[in-house]
Amino acid sequence: MKILITGSKGFVGKNLVAELRNQGFNDLLEYDVDTNPVLLDQYTSECSFVFHLAGVNRPKEQSEFMAGNYGFTSVLLQSLKNHNNKAPVLITSSTQAALENPYGQSKKAGEDLIFEYGNENGIQVFVYRLPNVFGKWCRPNYNSGVATFCHNIANDLPIQVNDPEVIMNLVYIDDVMASLIDKLKNGSDNKGTFETVEPVHTIRLGEIVKLINGFKDSRQNLLLPDLGDAFTSKLYSTYLSYLPTDKFSYPLRMNVDVRGSFTEFIKSPDRGQVSVNISRPGITKANHWHHTKNEKFLVVNGTGVIRFRKINSPEIIEYFVSGETLEVVDIPVGYAHNIENLGQTDMVTIMWVNEIFDKSKPDTFFEKV
Repeated sequence: MKILITGSKGFVGKNLVAELRNQGFNDLLEYDVDTNPVLLDQYTSECSFVFHLAGVNRPKEQSEFMAGNYGFTSVLLQSLKNHNNKAPVLITSSTQAALENPYGQSKKAGEDLIFEYGNENGIQVFVYRLPNVFGKWCRPNYNSGVATFCHNIANDLPIQVNDPEVIMNLVYIDDVMASLIDKLKNGSDNKGTFETVEPVHTIRLGEIVKLINGFKDSRQNLLLPDLGDAFTSKLYSTYLSYLPTDKFSYPLRMNVDVRGSFTEFIKSPDRGQVSVNISRPGITKANHWHHTKNEKFLVVNGTGVIRFRKINSPEIIEYFVSGETLEVVDIPVGYAHNIENLGQTDMVTIMWVNEIFDKSKPDTFFEKV
């Protein structure tokens, strides 16, 4: 199957090309503004599906809207007709097509042309009126507020929010890809109606900015965003894609003493926190117990022993641990416990606890095992 993709170097186009290749579609005919126009005739003669993503949204002159969004669509369809090519055609339009502005009028003209082409020639067509699309590879400071905010905040640049109460309707690029490729594989029963992408995320502009600033702050406070929320998870992935290449890493505060070190890694209000504990040879740490706080220990380097003794009981229970065999040890409440390094090298333990440490309520009571 040869697939023609116009606008292949744009935001949606780049993501589509990448995902089509991921799914085994390798015979892609990529066409963009800098492609030799002669190739359009060749591509329309041999393609078996068309993703028409090319368009104009930031021209120097308003007349370019109609030339790019209607005129090129007309050229594309005429070239397909010249070759009697009945390939399905999918076009991405915009919700702006419902508005009376030069951009919207040009997109509406392109939609009408596609629907007319499908009806007159008995060809399946798919027309998407997309709201704001966000995700990786979107050009900042162009036509996407999300891309601009992510880029500027990640790069310590100022942002401008004229009205934080503005309601945004957004779809995520991966959800767009899934819907577009589904049409390639399975077609659609829609006749003369618009295709949609689900889910549509509706959120205030100010809340988006608040979330992105929170992502940036997480490198200092170590608090993970609420990744259980679908929009927040997608926005966080988008934000990370705009990190400058020299700022992928960030330091952690290591609490170091003669016994080794203890370093907090990540925190979550509802999932607790993860820390890294390093113990020198022969060192024993902990010797305390908890009422409600519970932990999990995972030794990833070195050898040691984790000891337990139920409060008011003389019996000591031992679990020998090693980085050679990864094994999680639960730390039940009501048990005094410690961990000792039995090896000749540093022992590294990943420690999870079900709640973020609260100095006012530590729930930690000293008692030797």
